[in-house]
Amino acid sequence: MCCRYYFSDKAAYKVEGDLKLTKGALATSAGDITPGMATPGIIWNRATNEDFALENLFWGITSKDKKLIINARAESVTKKSMFADSIRNRRCILPAAGFYEWDASKTKFRFKRADEKPIYLAGFYDLSDNKDSFVILTTAANASMKPVHDRMPVMIDTGNVRDYLKDPAAALEMIKEPMPELDRKSDYEQLSLF
Repeated sequence: MCCRYYFSDKAAYKVEGDLKLTKGALATSAGDITPGMATPGIIWNRATNEDFALENLFWGITSKDKKLIINARAESVTKKSMFADSIRNRRCILPAAGFYEWDASKTKFRFKRADEKPIYLAGFYDLSDNKDSFVILTTAANASMKPVHDRMPVMIDTGNVRDYLKDPAAALEMIKEPMPELDRKSDYEQLSLF
């Protein structure tokens, strides 16, 4: 599951270089991103059909029963009528420096890449409450995540961002791939005296 992620100036600079975005395009987006907030999302530029576009997207799609949906399971996303069209036609990438997760005892952990490179979270967007809103895809936790939670966000490799956004068939294969191992750290670690 992913319910909070963070972005940094260093990550913004790297993302702009990786994806050849306008320098400074992500400069104002540093900080924690939580459900209900607007943040830059990377989408495929349908106007030119050859480049990325940055769009201000809100985190969370409102369901028919007025609940805010922030995540969708990669394993079943194409089978859910609420998500099927969006995952096929409106995919997005949410750049991040890392993300947070809490374990059963409510200890907060920070996850990031060991090499400090940005994480490209896989998502999709749709019109919800008259604004473009996104959901982050999740998958089964890998070894670095399992001690904290049984789910983790789907991450796309830098070199695959273009294909994830542009090619629906490739995107649906990418969300099934194993996720990279991440560094895990807690600001507070329980110490044992024994």
